[in-house]
Amino acid sequence: MSINITGRHANVSDAMKEYVKDKLEPILQCYPQIEHTHVILDIQKFRHIVEVVVQGKTHLRVEAQDVSDDMYVSIDRVADKVDRQLRRSRDKIVSHK
Repeated sequence: MSINITGRHANVSDAMKEYVKDKLEPILQCYPQIEHTHVILDIQKFRHIVEVVVQGKTHLRVEAQDVSDDMYVSIDRVADKVDRQLRRSRDKIVSHK
């Protein structure tokens, strides 16, 4: 599993990359069907936008986005959104309903 981090209209520091990886790696390790993840960090005036696209086997694709005044807050929120979406997709498969 690979995590690609891209900055749009922003320079992404090493500390920011480490923070993203520290937040997403524990979440993504619980789901072995994930192949790769793309994180886009964007700054537009005073809005900090974080988009995450997770792709996996068997047509699994999860997208999440969050906007706030602080980049770290956006990263935290989007990590929670990705976790909820992945858990829901796994529960759908497991429950067979």
